[in-house]
Amino acid sequence: MHRSDTATPTVSRELFGRIGDTDVHRFELTNPGGVTARILDLGGVVQSLEAPGRDGELENVVLGFPTLDGYVANNRPDASRVFFGALIGRYANRIGGARFTLDGVEHHLSANENGNSLHGGVAGFDTHVWQATPFTDADGAGVRLSHVSPDGDQGFPGRVAVAVTYRLDARNRLSIGYRAETDAPTVVNLTNHTYWNLAGEGSGDVHDHLLTIRAGSYCPVDGALIPAGLPEPVGGTPFDFREPTPIGARIAVPHPQLLLGHGYDHNWALDEPGFAARAHDLGSGRVLTVWTTQPGLQFYSGNFLSPELVGTSGRPYRRGAGFALEAQHFPNSPNRPDFPSTVLRPGQTYEHETVYELSIG
Repeated sequence: MHRSDTATPTVSRELFGRIGDTDVHRFELTNPGGVTARILDLGGVVQSLEAPGRDGELENVVLGFPTLDGYVANNRPDASRVFFGALIGRYANRIGGARFTLDGVEHHLSANENGNSLHGGVAGFDTHVWQATPFTDADGAGVRLSHVSPDGDQGFPGRVAVAVTYRLDARNRLSIGYRAETDAPTVVNLTNHTYWNLAGEGSGDVHDHLLTIRAGSYCPVDGALIPAGLPEPVGGTPFDFREPTPIGARIAVPHPQLLLGHGYDHNWALDEPGFAARAHDLGSGRVLTVWTTQPGLQFYSGNFLSPELVGTSGRPYRRGAGFALEAQHFPNSPNRPDFPSTVLRPGQTYEHETVYELSIG
């Protein structure tokens, strides 16, 4: 693998492995600030992301597998999937009952979690090898991924052409831009499912990380983790992260919603587009700031991670070893006309962007 030594971000490509006769590549994006992101064309996975801490030491701050075998095994229909770093679609999060009605037609989806469709179904976007094109520009480097989802894919209507761009700039910002078009009415909700541990992947749980979420309400869920009713105010609940609060400060409180989710696995209704969330590891000084054009943010506290999952460092991932901040539309929106719409029609373009910035604080 070759990378030129310049003062601007660079991109390089290497063979990561093969699935049958299909090559899987890893793209390395590096900037002068010491941040290196490695992206797979399998499922758009953020396989690793190295960033300096207060002392200048580099650590990989995202959870993942060291080899292709780990991702292939995790993508099996019978696996307890964790979606490390994956690009999620056609529909991120859950659609209740694995069905929805659009324009009077009921569509039955691939059911892969308690009778619901989760993260696109049994064979969502994360299971496919995408077409990939590396690029550089004035102050960034990245990779453009493209994929065509055929009509009826996992039960979703319409042929959908998707393009996703990962770009690392000189200011330590990894942006993910999403774009999709369809030839028939359908629903689309795309996100990225990276798990973060700013102290370093495999270093322990993230309960001491300070978390801020710019949202005055969240979506309570039922026993299947489907939103029940309207968003409710976070004030006076363990879901109030409007001020920096340790992730673990209230995670063990016997609140009915925390018991249902075995921790945090809920959608926050963001106050407005733009700044969405910030996480801060006081030990290393690393800060992660998230901006998005999406209306919601799913915060998941890694409740079902287990020691059977061995990460890139060779260390096991126990419960709470990482957290996810998934910028997206609300869960089950196709069945909730009172939620922001996820309907995409011919002639329209689905377009969103989420930016993850790493800094020292």
